[in-house]
Amino acid sequence: MSNSKQINDPVIRISGLSKTYAGSDKPAIDNLSLEINAGEVYGFLGPNGAGKSTTIRLLMNFLAPSKGYASIRGFDVTKDSLEIRKSIGYLSGDFAIYPKMTGRQFLQYMADLQGGVSMSVITNLARKLDADLNKKLGELSRGNRQKIGIIQAFMHNPQILILDEPTSGLDPLVQETFYELLREAKKRGASVFMSSHILSEVQKTCDRVGIIRAGKLISEDDIAEMTAEAAETFDIIFATATPIAELKALDGASVKRVSDKEVTVHMHGRLSPLFAILAKHEVSKIEVHNLDLEESFMHFYEKKETK
Repeated sequence: MSNSKQINDPVIRISGLSKTYAGSDKPAIDNLSLEINAGEVYGFLGPNGAGKSTTIRLLMNFLAPSKGYASIRGFDVTKDSLEIRKSIGYLSGDFAIYPKMTGRQFLQYMADLQGGVSMSVITNLARKLDADLNKKLGELSRGNRQKIGIIQAFMHNPQILILDEPTSGLDPLVQETFYELLREAKKRGASVFMSSHILSEVQKTCDRVGIIRAGKLISEDDIAEMTAEAAETFDIIFATATPIAELKALDGASVKRVSDKEVTVHMHGRLSPLFAILAKHEVSKIEVHNLDLEESFMHFYEKKETK
């Protein structure tokens, strides 16, 4: 068995990980490498089908990698998965298990397997999430099953949480409760690896985000930096014809002509080149507003898609 991690080592390390399913010539995960540190909430972001769930199943040893390596707390995920699972809270993207059990029976069963979990902790989590523990799992809606899945992931105060689309099916109020649970876990030093296709979700909860497209990690960023670099939008009306060619030539600019004299410019990055152009032309009116991070991400992602 591998040695436990050193104190400064990443809690999760993925190196050159690839997975190609039988019968396919295109990898679902392609040479993926990333690291997650102690006490960090890492958002794994991308559209459906990008490879998020495959990555998580590889980490949980539900799938065998085609090549590459991954470790959790210094333990090899393929050789030491039983040891690893002692410290993990896991939620799958399609939580559905033991349909004839009630939520209470299922959680008590999982608590007995885990050991040391008080039923009062389960009851408190159920109250926070407004979860019905008395109905059979097979009778619950998607969102209400998801609440049970969240409880079983958090109830033993795990050192590491691996969550695949955890808010799927939840109503907005319950989502906010889940975000609070994440903040509490981070406060006690837990590390979180959470997949999502919703940027606003990772913006609220994560320290860093990795963006995956077609099985490849195309970018990693601090959330604070992404927020700071979110584009500004300028609605500009010129006294004469819009200098459209000059505007489109700007680095980081996305330009939309509204009319012969009016244009909308989304700017990512330095603004001084835009102001230099405006200084050469007579501007009748200019309005400025910030793009939210969701718009900024879509601009970034669509740009990557065209390459």
